[in-house]
Amino acid sequence: MKVFKFGGASVKDAESVRNISHVLKQTADENTFMVVSAMGKTTNALEEIVKLYFEKLNFHNKLNQIYSYHQNIVDELMINSEELNSKIKLYFEELNTFLSNSNSSHYSFVYDQVVGIGELVSTTIISYYLNSQGIENTWLDVRKYLKTDNTYREGKVNWEETEKNFKNLNRQKFYLTQGFLGSDSENFTTTLGREGSDYTAAIIAFCMDADSMTIWKDVPGVLNADPRYFSETQLLNKISYEEAIELAYYGASVIHPKTMQPLRQKKIPFFVKSFLHPTQEGTQIQDEFMLDPFVTCYILKREQTLITLTSKDYSFITEDKFSKIFFELHKLSLKVNLMQNSAISLSLCLEDKFNHMDEFMQSIQGDYLVEIEKDVSLYTLRHFDEKSALLDLAGKELLRQHIKNTLQIIVKEEWL
Repeated sequence: MKVFKFGGASVKDAESVRNISHVLKQTADENTFMVVSAMGKTTNALEEIVKLYFEKLNFHNKLNQIYSYHQNIVDELMINSEELNSKIKLYFEELNTFLSNSNSSHYSFVYDQVVGIGELVSTTIISYYLNSQGIENTWLDVRKYLKTDNTYREGKVNWEETEKNFKNLNRQKFYLTQGFLGSDSENFTTTLGREGSDYTAAIIAFCMDADSMTIWKDVPGVLNADPRYFSETQLLNKISYEEAIELAYYGASVIHPKTMQPLRQKKIPFFVKSFLHPTQEGTQIQDEFMLDPFVTCYILKREQTLITLTSKDYSFITEDKFSKIFFELHKLSLKVNLMQNSAISLSLCLEDKFNHMDEFMQSIQGDYLVEIEKDVSLYTLRHFDEKSALLDLAGKELLRQHIKNTLQIIVKEEWL
């Protein structure tokens, strides 16, 4: 069995959906498991609805816009199906009912119930279209199979139950399902974290003992730098699992950080290919591969916060103090992307996905003098040399750290 994952950019409009049909006809077999994200920027639009809901503002116009966007794609694809139109309408009616009747103040819970509609609608449309093009497929609601705990917006997978559910499926069929979504023990929708569709595909590949997994992107494969920020990039033909995990950890946007572990555990070959050029080889990730070509890899993470904590009484920052600080970071889901300490101070580069920075500051200000730099950027250079380390950052650095073959530099974002 092959597992394919298509992201939002690959299904952003009718032309893109038609292209998926061409890709599948060239590359897919009958026994393929296809994972699809929400269309285009739908997740962003649904996040705006959540924001309007909690601000007690009118969300209906925005909801109607999202509905019209999907209906227009159906019309352009010329899928003449009253059943499909009814299903799409029902999804939005159910979402409207939930928002109108819910009294929940639990932001993450409401978020998951709202945002998950994007994947449900996109996969329903694509399933009908592929069937109309002779690519017979079975649509699955992934929430019935992928089970998590109730950590909304960052669901932790119940591997035993999830693997059991997927093992019951017939491996000789073409399945189409949603990325990003799961459900808890009470069957409420959960999500696996932003951009979690790659992780979904890896979970399914693990559970189904897949022969390979392929992520289809709008780039030729994994590049040594993000072309949005760096002018010269190179395609990486081969990468080891270990290298891919490191790149993902440091923020390489083409690979979701959690994707590699289940694939590596069963040594499932992993490909990143272009849906614009599906016959090209792209990048292959597999056990014991050397980085090919062996070049410096540049990673940029923006919108970070640099905090320096200094003991008010100038006492050493010892293990007990580390413990208290990192307990608060864990409790508030603040991700540490770099840390550096001296005897009396600790510098942390933090990523605040859930807007909990103010709470963290309140929890520590009694014990520490705090310096804070918001909107900084973190450069990470893997396999750097003297030439590649000479980025044009002279006089702009706030912090530099070198560990083995990895160099990290924090700069103020306004200088980029």
